Amino acid sequence: MVEWTPVSAPAPQPATRVHRPAAPVDVPRTLGVLRRGPADPSFRLAPDGAVWRVSRTPDGPGTLRVTARPADGEVRGEAWGPGAGWLLDALPDLVGAADAEGSTGFVPRHPVIAEAHRRHPGLRLCRTGLVVEALVPAVLEQKVTTVEAYRGWRLLLARFGEPAPGPVPDPRMRTPLPAAAWLKVPSWEWHRAGVDARRAGTVMRAVRVAAALERTAALTAEEAAAKLRTLPGIGIWTAAETLQRSHGAADLVSVGDLHLPRTVGRELAGVPDGDDALMVRLLAVYAGQRQRAVRLLLSGSRRPPRHIPRQPIRDFRRM
Repeated sequence: MVEWTPVSAPAPQPATRVHRPAAPVDVPRTLGVLRRGPADPSFRLAPDGAVWRVSRTPDGPGTLRVTARPADGEVRGEAWGPGAGWLLDALPDLVGAADAEGSTGFVPRHPVIAEAHRRHPGLRLCRTGLVVEALVPAVLEQKVTTVEAYRGWRLLLARFGEPAPGPVPDPRMRTPLPAAAWLKVPSWEWHRAGVDARRAGTVMRAVRVAAALERTAALTAEEAAAKLRTLPGIGIWTAAETLQRSHGAADLVSVGDLHLPRTVGRELAGVPDGDDALMVRLLAVYAGQRQRAVRLLLSGSRRPPRHIPRQPIRDFRRM
């Protein structure tokens, strides 16, 4: 285990940026999709509504605090660490600047989505511009319960991630690993984190070509998805889950998800056990904006009735 000794020192002054979006942004709801579980070491939602994120940027680790000031029409970013400048440059896209046109032109076709659109006008599709950072936890979530996936992400970052730069609200916050550090994680540590060899192998193959993957940030979401899916172990679901975050992909839907087709079928057609085929048909009216429709649907949908057994949580550490 990597141990870090805290050093008492005055809190460093942050670099800052003020972004004035075309319309008010709901920062917690927009950025909440980036949180991998309630104990994600790289994400905290503070009581004052500020979102704290720790990222591994091309310039190094950085911590970003994002707050909204709707009365002033502002979103404020404060950043610390070597990656502070990069994070502030990316702030407008992170809170949906590239999404503004699509958001205002969206036309709800179902009552439940129309109501969510009315209730959450500040929801935007965020774009981090960081592909590997979004890909690794998506791989960890493949074909396991969210509890298992979130635990694996939390344990790996807690054990191998370096402390977050700046005066973070929780000293347990950690920076996602660089590609070289992922490659050095021993096989038994993956096992202890509850990550099986298949998912660990997919992460390893991906981080070996991390530089090429990061270059896909300059491509369209559809072009980037095609590139990602050339890697063994990365299919349509993983590519969509990654690019929804790194690219703000408005039209990539998580086909192959266990629960999403049931939610879409139930809410849009009254079908309790919908499948991928039905989901794709129902979302066809939102072509070009299908993921936006899904985000709105999930923001306003009821908890689904349970039609399938709760999946057991496997503990690989005992195997």
